[in-house]
Amino acid sequence: MSERERDSAHGTSRTIEIFDTTLRDGEQTPGISFSLEQKRTIARQLDKLGVDVIEAGYPIASKEEKAIVQSIASEGLSARVCGLARVLTQDIDACIDCEVDLIHIFVPSSRIQRDHTTHMSEEAVKEQTYAMTKYVKEHGFACMFSAMDATRTDLEYLLELFKTAEAAGADILNVPDTVGVSEPFAIYELVGAIYRAVRVPISIHCHNDFGLGVANSLAAVKAGASQVQVSMNGLGERAGNADLVETVMSLSAIYGLSTNIKTAYLFETAKMVERFSGVQIPITKPIVGENAFSHESGIHAHGVIEKSETFEPGIMTPEMVGHRRRIVLGKHTGRHSVEKKLSEIGMFLPREQVDEILERVKELSAGGKKVTDDDLFTIAEVVTGEVSKHERVVELKELSVMTGNNLIPTASLKAIVRGKECCSAQMGVGPVDAALKAVQEVIGDEIGGCIELKDFRIEAITGGSNALAEVIVGVKKGDRMVTARGARDDIVMASIEAYVNAVNRLLQG
Repeated sequence: MSERERDSAHGTSRTIEIFDTTLRDGEQTPGISFSLEQKRTIARQLDKLGVDVIEAGYPIASKEEKAIVQSIASEGLSARVCGLARVLTQDIDACIDCEVDLIHIFVPSSRIQRDHTTHMSEEAVKEQTYAMTKYVKEHGFACMFSAMDATRTDLEYLLELFKTAEAAGADILNVPDTVGVSEPFAIYELVGAIYRAVRVPISIHCHNDFGLGVANSLAAVKAGASQVQVSMNGLGERAGNADLVETVMSLSAIYGLSTNIKTAYLFETAKMVERFSGVQIPITKPIVGENAFSHESGIHAHGVIEKSETFEPGIMTPEMVGHRRRIVLGKHTGRHSVEKKLSEIGMFLPREQVDEILERVKELSAGGKKVTDDDLFTIAEVVTGEVSKHERVVELKELSVMTGNNLIPTASLKAIVRGKECCSAQMGVGPVDAALKAVQEVIGDEIGGCIELKDFRIEAITGGSNALAEVIVGVKKGDRMVTARGARDDIVMASIEAYVNAVNRLLQG
């Protein structure tokens, strides 16, 4: 076995490159369209995150797309910027015009693709691959070659095609599981065969149609691939691509391989893409989901309070990825969770009172309610017969919102903050956003320090024209986070009520 093959088998000294395709394949998610400024902002965030290559787009697709790729390529990022092209001179010329760092050319290689999309023979595909790879290299650009639908391509022909691209000067060869039909053992064998046949680096691009995108990518790395193509939050065609966060943390924490990713920025990057794409991250999504480091069960919460490794992986902590650990209250909650939550606001109660509070928390949860920190503190005050000694720091007096056709949503409010009357007017992308910004301005001016809105969700809406909206928000200052609810027939008022309740509890602690 050669030294190269030994590195493939053991893989402990390799650094795996991260090729991000959020702005290209990710944007092909049905219903997603990023603006120029959003794409530039995401590109800067990906650069901050430490990705090695950013696939900025497909320049030939439109004038607008070309302008976006050109703009990102001129940002002066540390990451290499890549443009996508078919094996056609006009596509490649569009990438050249954008002055990207890497031109990614692709051609369908499977029989089903050749018969029904390009209508090209095997020999014609090889000839075009050689000519267009040469064309890229003759213009002084780095070239990545992809055999589209590689996992459904005859292996002997696939190897010939990759060798053809290599002979023409390709710098890296990409193996796409275009329709997500492969599985880890097959990917391992396929990439291993390619790895033994060529000398240039190998990249892997896996779709997630059967939920195997990350597993297949890891198998490819195990077989010798040195680059993985991924997207934030797994965005992409159909069921999406291999997820960047899950792939990176698996490579790092489980396989012990290096990447250039600064993992502390993973959570904030995922949340940015969630906001711009409008595709919500499921609460159970690994690593960046709301529940990824949350614990409700009494046994789990008790263990985690004592030592986090009892019911968390240990090799991955919330701090590693920029997330946080949460103890959540509900019908499975135990005494230790209640005691810890109460201790955060200086309440250290005898066991019998803690038990009564715990019982009431479980009753509230059993009725289908999400129990917030504010609910717990209110229950504790009732049980102890003690009204909070702290007066409300923020009290809303007036709020009005203007919105409608051709109007930018604008909110104006009056509030009492620590005894002082404050006013604010703010615009937003919607009435709730405008109102929250107005409240945040008066609170920030008077209180100082950074209070962040970390969570916002509509928990329940009753039926009918007079529907009741229930909103739950989470706010954070420093290491402490508090959740609270608001319930009104006006969703703007429900949102502000929840936010103000949470802020008051946060500042009372």
